[in-house]
Amino acid sequence: MTNNIADTSLRKIAKVAGLAYVLIIVDALITLIFVNSSIFVPGNIAATTNNIMANGMLFRIGIALDIIMFVLVVLLSVALYLILKTVNKNFAFFALFLRFGEGILGAVGTVLGGLIPLLLLSEVTVFETEQLQALVGLFLDVRTGGLNVLMIFMGLGGIIFCYLFFKSKYVPRILAAWGILTYLSMLILSFVNILLPNLPEMIGIVLMTPGALFEVIFGLWLFFKGVNVQQPATKEAS
Repeated sequence: MTNNIADTSLRKIAKVAGLAYVLIIVDALITLIFVNSSIFVPGNIAATTNNIMANGMLFRIGIALDIIMFVLVVLLSVALYLILKTVNKNFAFFALFLRFGEGILGAVGTVLGGLIPLLLLSEVTVFETEQLQALVGLFLDVRTGGLNVLMIFMGLGGIIFCYLFFKSKYVPRILAAWGILTYLSMLILSFVNILLPNLPEMIGIVLMTPGALFEVIFGLWLFFKGVNVQQPATKEAS
């Protein structure tokens, strides 16, 4: 009876994790397509600043979507920890810690690169136009740099979680292996962006697209198929 209850609980948690995975990607796509494409003009801070001022509500919606996304990241991380802690509690907790770091960095980046520029443009009147644009550009650059650091935490945490899925055989190993490669590519991309900040944006898009596809497919698998609780987890020393 106890095992049946535990199995049912794991399946429910897997559904939560799967839904969170999908919602994170949907949130990110909505932000990218409907908000960022209308606001941000790469390499032109004057045009970006004008777009923020002309589309204040849209920019605020983007901030709200970012906050929702990072809340979902925390929810996802807790769900994955609860599923995988029986495989290796220490590794699962470390991955949870890393993904929590991703959520915290994301929230801080949203404040610095979202709310502060909005306040500068709506409340501050002591700066010349060029000075104000420079300040806004600085905070937006901080936000971009923060995303690269955030991806390091995301990549490391994702690799560990997927490794534990691979060891446990809770999901098909090919899915878990794809996840390891996906998050490894994100980890590499984050360091490349830090070392080579002028890297063409298209390279990042090409490398990130398989990651988004993985999270959608893996999320749908967890939601509809769940975890194979009949397969004993390969528990490691912890």
